[in-house]
Amino acid sequence: MTTTNRRGVLRAGAGIVAGGALAAGCGTGQTAPPGATASATPEPARPTATARAAPVPRAYAGQPVQITHGPRTRPRVALTFHGQGDPALAHSLLSEAERRGARLTVLAVGTWLDEHPDVARRILDGGHDLGNHTQRHIAVNTLAEADAREEITDCAHRLERLTGSIGTWFRPSRAPAASPLVARLARAAGYPHVLSYDVDSLDHTRPGAAAITRKVLADVTNGSVVSLHFGYPDTVAALPDLLHELDRRGLRAVTTTELLS
Repeated sequence: MTTTNRRGVLRAGAGIVAGGALAAGCGTGQTAPPGATASATPEPARPTATARAAPVPRAYAGQPVQITHGPRTRPRVALTFHGQGDPALAHSLLSEAERRGARLTVLAVGTWLDEHPDVARRILDGGHDLGNHTQRHIAVNTLAEADAREEITDCAHRLERLTGSIGTWFRPSRAPAASPLVARLARAAGYPHVLSYDVDSLDHTRPGAAAITRKVLADVTNGSVVSLHFGYPDTVAALPDLLHELDRRGLRAVTTTELLS
């Protein structure tokens, strides 16, 4: 595909999101059918000169290559989300977090960004962290070196094209931690750290909103990094109660960058 054609696909995908097709369960990233009027697919909002700049990865002194936990001395936690699935659910999660003053960390899958390119800027403009969760969300630790490198760099290139940055974090797909090889490849791609977690919500098992909230609250402490997912209605339903209970405990939900700064 030529550069001109690829840009056209990205613009078309963004227009569908803005037009509400995803809220109706479409999410295909295809252009409108022949004969559709311009009003059926409004132009997406263009980033303005005041759009939040895309931050770049940074090294954190005193932190290991694989970060599972932030400082335990401050009442903060990082809610981190594997970024793929129905973008309508992602938008709902982001909006709910913002209404309650919380900021999230999203590790995006490259193919998801290809289908829904507007979501990268939506995440950043909401004040959230955005990072790399490999291109195709396959078991990156099991791949040969060349294939694992491609998974990391392909997603990095998507992020850079859409935001001007490769993202602030890298998290391996299909594994809580990176193998030594994948950690080395991530560092070579520009990510000083691999972002792991110490609290697994298990929301991907679809246990129900109440069970997600109970699981996180049972394990979370000052400085915790919590693993959650876009794409699951239970997670959207759990977020208000989860944020309320974290707030009641005096735990503030911040980006991973804020957690470690």
